[in-house]
Amino acid sequence: MTRFARRGLSRVMGWATDRHVPRFLRGTVYGGFARYAGADLSEVRLAIEDFPSLGAFFVRELRTGLRPIDTDPDALVSPVDGTVQAVCAVEKGTILQAKGRSYSVAELCGGLEHGLELDGGAAWTIYLSPRDYHRIHAPIAARLEAARWIDGDRYSVAPKVLDRRRVLDVNERCVLRLASARGTFLLVLVGAMNVGRIRVVGVSPSYAPEPVRPGSRFERGAELARFEMGSTIVLVAPRGVAAPLAELAPGRTVRLGTRIGTLLGRP
Repeated sequence: MTRFARRGLSRVMGWATDRHVPRFLRGTVYGGFARYAGADLSEVRLAIEDFPSLGAFFVRELRTGLRPIDTDPDALVSPVDGTVQAVCAVEKGTILQAKGRSYSVAELCGGLEHGLELDGGAAWTIYLSPRDYHRIHAPIAARLEAARWIDGDRYSVAPKVLDRRRVLDVNERCVLRLASARGTFLLVLVGAMNVGRIRVVGVSPSYAPEPVRPGSRFERGAELARFEMGSTIVLVAPRGVAAPLAELAPGRTVRLGTRIGTLLGRP
């Protein structure tokens, strides 16, 4: 499939998921999607009939209290529900993924990595499948220093696709630079096939050469952004800022707010 075809399919899917679903059909439509994807409807905050479209259902909010945030001040928490694709060190400006595929952090982050000592740092890659909760939350209390949308392709980000081709630095993505008292993090939100929209709280998408500089603050666990279909995030910590949990292996399921690393920088 060509890039033109992939983008066209994404637009069609976006249009389709935005269509209004009659209330009497919503239980059938959304329930069928949930059974197909494996989504847990018991976690959804609203009644299933309250979602006007499949797109609205896809970015459904969870019931209050379902994802408690680790209270240890030294905990770096997962910003999403998902499956660990890779946890690795940053070496010679690259991160290593499955099957030995490496990615340049500079290409992945589109310039927002400038001024950070990344070699010797760490990177977490987490895949969000269609069954997962698709809102992204702050992994640490931080100021959103910069946001940059990078135009790109729409390949699938399913693990079996990442195993055989470059995707993370090719697909459309949004890069967030989060400045905290414990250090600065880069959070890369990677779009995918059927994912034409990545929304950041309080920030309008912009493909201008210069990044947007919102300066807004988010508490740890606060909603930061959302995907409007399944996708992947890459969280990058510079040297001396955070260390991954030793037991966090590829294939492990993680939940929003659970510990994925330990903060090393002084508060």
